[in-house]
Amino acid sequence: MSVLPLVFTSGWASGVNAYAVVLLLGVFGATGLSDEVPEALQRPDVLIAAGVLFLCEAVADKIPYVDSAWDAVHTVIRPIAGAVVAALLAGQSGSLPELAAGAVGGSTALVSHLVKAGTRMAVNTSPEPFSNIVVSVAEDLGVAAIITLAIFHPVAASVVAGGLLLAGVFLLLFLASRIRRFLRRRAQRREEKRLAQPVGQRPD
Repeated sequence: MSVLPLVFTSGWASGVNAYAVVLLLGVFGATGLSDEVPEALQRPDVLIAAGVLFLCEAVADKIPYVDSAWDAVHTVIRPIAGAVVAALLAGQSGSLPELAAGAVGGSTALVSHLVKAGTRMAVNTSPEPFSNIVVSVAEDLGVAAIITLAIFHPVAASVVAGGLLLAGVFLLLFLASRIRRFLRRRAQRREEKRLAQPVGQRPD
């Protein structure tokens, strides 16, 4: 069970920023700072791809409404990434069946992603763009800090990640009214765009 804290923590972080998780773990492994990182995550092509995608997310994640569209696309990607990373970590240590580790990592990433996406919907109800930037930077720094802590103190990191996950769920419930407002505004904008099109070009 020694790998379970790292699996859980990487799953939580993958739900927030999967590319940062792959990049950070790969760098820690490639530089020899950790023996827990599987070689598959240390490959140069994986690191380059993760780095490029991380930069794309770093930009998209700070633009109002673009961040929610990005989150929608990653509703599948982040849980899958969390499951794959978790399975690789378990396969490396041999202390957990890969399937079970994948289930833990994937499910944790899914809940974490839903919290992130829902929170961003609530933030997007604010008329100014700076809150998006502040929240995005806080998420990036949080993922970096948690993954770094998990490499050296996995149990402590898993406790922190668990606390953040629970706090995020409660925050999401608290912000439910704002999220509903965001969804109504998005539906209204789509309807306005549809009505603005010429009659012959409107979808059925």
